Amino acid sequence: MKALFNELFAYNFHCNQQLAAVLMDHAAAVDAKSMDLFSHMLNAHHIWNHRILNQPTQHSVWEKHPSNILAVLDRRNYDQTLTILETSIVGDEVNYKTSKGIPFTNTVGDVLFHIINHSTYHRGQIALLFRQNGMEPLQTDYIFRKR
Repeated sequence: MKALFNELFAYNFHCNQQLAAVLMDHAAAVDAKSMDLFSHMLNAHHIWNHRILNQPTQHSVWEKHPSNILAVLDRRNYDQTLTILETSIVGDEVNYKTSKGIPFTNTVGDVLFHIINHSTYHRGQIALLFRQNGMEPLQTDYIFRKR
């Protein structure tokens, strides 16, 4: 299972780094919603990593980031996730509270899968926004990475 997560997070990192580069290189052409969604995606990854590690977070879920630090934030998330994969058992429980203070328990594996799924979902939204604003979306389908 850890090998699968390592592969999925390598894919996620690859896609996010490509997207961060486009957002920085074409900042004038990128709509605000795409920037907001990508910042949100990175913030959520950060928050979930910190929940697994039982550490305080440094970012709020909808905090906005300038385009020139997106790749760095993504790299930090990825490196931290790799550490989690090296030091955690995917079946271990994670006790946390939502941003509204509601307590929940999920497994590390559930949280890691959620991070991947959440990121893919928002990259799809950003692809649609790119197309609607006359930009060519990135090719981020997992299968294309595996070919």
